[in-house]
Amino acid sequence: MDLNLLTALDALLEENSVQAAADRLHLTPPAMSRTLARIRATTGDDILVRTGRTMTPTPRALAMRDEVRALVARANRVLAPARTVDPATLRRTFTVQGHDALLAALFPALLRTASAEAPGIGLRLLAEAPVDTPDLARGHVDLEVGATVPGAPEISHDVVGEDRLVLVTRAGVALGIEEFAAAEHVIVSRRGRLRDGVDKALAELGLRRRVVAALPTAALALQAIAHSDVAGVMPIRATALARADVGLAATELPLDLPRPQVVLSWHSRYDTDPAHEWLRGHCRAALAQVLEGEEPAARD
Repeated sequence: MDLNLLTALDALLEENSVQAAADRLHLTPPAMSRTLARIRATTGDDILVRTGRTMTPTPRALAMRDEVRALVARANRVLAPARTVDPATLRRTFTVQGHDALLAALFPALLRTASAEAPGIGLRLLAEAPVDTPDLARGHVDLEVGATVPGAPEISHDVVGEDRLVLVTRAGVALGIEEFAAAEHVIVSRRGRLRDGVDKALAELGLRRRVVAALPTAALALQAIAHSDVAGVMPIRATALARADVGLAATELPLDLPRPQVVLSWHSRYDTDPAHEWLRGHCRAALAQVLEGEEPAARD
C-alpha cells in the first residue's frame, strides 16, 4: 500500500474538493483526480461523490476522516526533523492575516524581533477578508490574529488574552447612556454590517443608536472620528498607538459589554513546525505585552 495516499485522502476529506486538495498539496487537478481513483480502488469506496457543483463525502469517508487526520499527524511527528530552529539562518516568508487594529499593535514588536533574530525572513501582513475563507487550511496563510475561537477541529488556536471596549471620540467627555445612544456612531465591520453587540445591549434597555457608517478597518474608523463628530466603540489597548497618532480620547462606556478576546489561529499541520513555533511565540509575546500595558481608567 502506498502510504502517500493517506496524505492525499486527508486533504480530500478536509477540502471536499479535488481542486482545493490539489492546491493544498501543490499538485495539478488531473494528478489529484488520478490519486482519488487509486484511493477508491484501494478502499472499495467512492469517498467523494459529485452533487451538483460540489462533492459530498460518503458515509465511509465521514467515518474515517478523524482517524485519517490523526494518522497523518502522527506520521508527520515521526518523520519531522529535530524540533530546533536557528532563526539567524531561517529563510522563509510568513503570512499573517488579521484584524487591522491587532496587526498594527503586533507589527512593530514583531518587526524589531525579526530584524534582530531572523533577518532572513519575510513578513506578509494581510487584512481580514470580507468573508470567511479556507486560507489557513489551504496553506495560504500561516497565522490569523482575531477575536474568534475557530470551530474547525483541524485549526489550532491560542487565546492570548482579552481587551476592553471603550468609547472613542475627539472630545474625550464621558457620556451617559441617553447621550451615548443619541450620538452618531461608526462601527468597524469587514462585512459592512450596521449593527453589532452594542446595538443588542442598547435594545435590551429600550434604546437605539444611529450608525452613520460601517467601515472595513479600525484605522479608517479612527480617521472618521478624528475629522468629524462621530463616535466609535473600540478596544482600548489594541488601538492605543493609532489613537495617539490622531489625538483621540477614550472614555468609559455606559454599557457593560463582553471583553473581546485576542486569538491566534493556525492549521494543525504547523503544530510541531519549529519555524512556525518561533513565529507563534513572538506573536504571542508581542500581543501579550500590548494587552498587559497600562490601562487608563477614564481617558487615554
